[in-house]
Amino acid sequence: MQRFPFLLWTLLFCLAFSTCIARQGPWVMRISCGARLNVHTAPTNTLWNKDFAYTGGIPANATRPSNISPPLKTLRYFPLSSGPNNCYNINRVPKGHYTVRVFFGLDGHRNFDNEPLFDISIEGTQIYSLKSGWTNHDDQVFTEALVFLTDGTASICFHSTGHGDPAILSIEILQMEDRAYYFGPAWVQGIILRTAARLSCGNGKPKFDVDYSGDHWGGDRFWSPIKTFGQGSDLARSTESGIKKASNAPNYYPEALYQTALVSTDTQPDLAYTMDVDPNRNYSIWLHFAEIDSSVTAAGKRVFDILINGVVAFEDVDIVKMSGDRYTALVLNTTVTVSGRTLTIGLQPKEGSHAIINAIEVFEILTSESKTLLEEVRALQSLKSALSLPLRFGWNGDPCVPQEHPWNGADCHFDKTSSKWFIDGLSLDNQGLRGFLPNDISRLRHLQNINLSDNSIRGAVPPSIGTIPGLVVLDLSYNSFNGSIPESLGQLTSLRRLNLNGNSLSGRVPAALGGRLLHGASFKYAGFEWNFLCSFTDNAGLCGIPGLRTCGPHLSAGEKIGIAFGTSVGFLLMVICSMCWWKRRQNILRAQQIAERGAPYAKARTQLSHDIQMTRHYSHGNARTAAENGPSLLS
Repeated sequence: MQRFPFLLWTLLFCLAFSTCIARQGPWVMRISCGARLNVHTAPTNTLWNKDFAYTGGIPANATRPSNISPPLKTLRYFPLSSGPNNCYNINRVPKGHYTVRVFFGLDGHRNFDNEPLFDISIEGTQIYSLKSGWTNHDDQVFTEALVFLTDGTASICFHSTGHGDPAILSIEILQMEDRAYYFGPAWVQGIILRTAARLSCGNGKPKFDVDYSGDHWGGDRFWSPIKTFGQGSDLARSTESGIKKASNAPNYYPEALYQTALVSTDTQPDLAYTMDVDPNRNYSIWLHFAEIDSSVTAAGKRVFDILINGVVAFEDVDIVKMSGDRYTALVLNTTVTVSGRTLTIGLQPKEGSHAIINAIEVFEILTSESKTLLEEVRALQSLKSALSLPLRFGWNGDPCVPQEHPWNGADCHFDKTSSKWFIDGLSLDNQGLRGFLPNDISRLRHLQNINLSDNSIRGAVPPSIGTIPGLVVLDLSYNSFNGSIPESLGQLTSLRRLNLNGNSLSGRVPAALGGRLLHGASFKYAGFEWNFLCSFTDNAGLCGIPGLRTCGPHLSAGEKIGIAFGTSVGFLLMVICSMCWWKRRQNILRAQQIAERGAPYAKARTQLSHDIQMTRHYSHGNARTAAENGPSLLS
């Protein structure tokens, strides 16, 4: 009997704990662009992370274009000299659904005469182009999109259009519920919703969700105030009563959003809101209602139709009936295609004389761009580093998307089978390139054309080029390539033009290439028959085909190594023998020097002994002779 309360409490604790785990706060990243330290802003004490190692560009002091912009003092701008494409690359982003918001700024030091106008893309999809006069409109000082981030990174890019340098005040990445703003079967992870308008009707001040004390899972949306749709066409209404069913999953709208509204008048019973849009686009429209007018006490007292560009989208809308009660939130959603440049939302009363609306959201529906094959992106990044590609190229982001801003010098092709882009051409001739050509170029498996002529690229021609199966044109002329021509180039059966002239190449031209030249090889490509064209001139060390010098005895690579090794060993033996001879010679000379130093003393002793012996000999044998001949020398 006593175990039951214990089990009950354990169960309740587990339920509470699992609920807490499930409702952990959303992942949030806010960056104060150009800031060297973390920043907290009033009045919400919001944390903005310092701007470190995300991108290039130049930090500068900021001028806020609007009061709704975060109160930050720095920004980062991207001069055209750093390239037309610049990106913030943010890593370790959990997989999920996010609101990505970018605020624009003005450089406080450079005193722009004109507003910078540029394009913005997220994950390779262009979402927005700044319009002239954006500094005068609160809803245009930022752009916002709802996007799925699935690969652990977020890439937010800014593309120059020739109208000033992109300048970014802040970036926000705010996690939302995965099914937030689900609008029907067409809603998939490949869909991006760009915020075109978000209006709080009957309100007089711009507010974010945080100002409304909204749930963090709502993404901290910004609501533009709209006091009226037209002079004398409506009246503002408000209430302090609580609103039921407002802050519910998956969208978590703030309750205060439904406490203000616009109501039509007797002289103008219809309500109509018109906004400018881009033509030939699909839009997701979200309309918010709550019956907060005390004069409407029951269902059937207010009924109206909702029209989008004159076409009925919702008929017989009765807020009290559809929401279940007064002071209860009702959200209606529809998707429309707009062919013109305006979108009009109209409300026409049918029962009761007035229509009412609390808030409006309009999203442009974008389809995410297919990305470039990851292996080829990495190969181009390796090529960028090895060739010391100038900053002005701006090889940042995705090479092929957005399609409005591909990388300079990289030709893209879309493969419908894999739904991926790939690189089929490199046109980087006469660009002042230095460095060397890396083996990673072979990872660009779809290349048909490589033109790197008229640069200062040094080093060997990588043999891996011979493994690119569809290569048709290879032009490496007028560089500083050295070494031999790789045998693998002869395996490129699709190759119709090979220009290697104007380098420092040496050795025998590969037999496969020489044979194709001698026999006038030709083949069909793109429906035409082509002759094989090749140029090896201005390479003093090349030999083996007509027009070049005659090669000596052909040696294999192993033989060349053997000869080099034998020569080295012979030279080493000569050095050793020379050293031994020199050492022996030094010893002999040293011995002679010692002998010469002792020679006078030794010679004197030897001569004295010899003289004494001779004297004795002659004295004994010739005594009489000596007496006869005269007195002795010793007498």
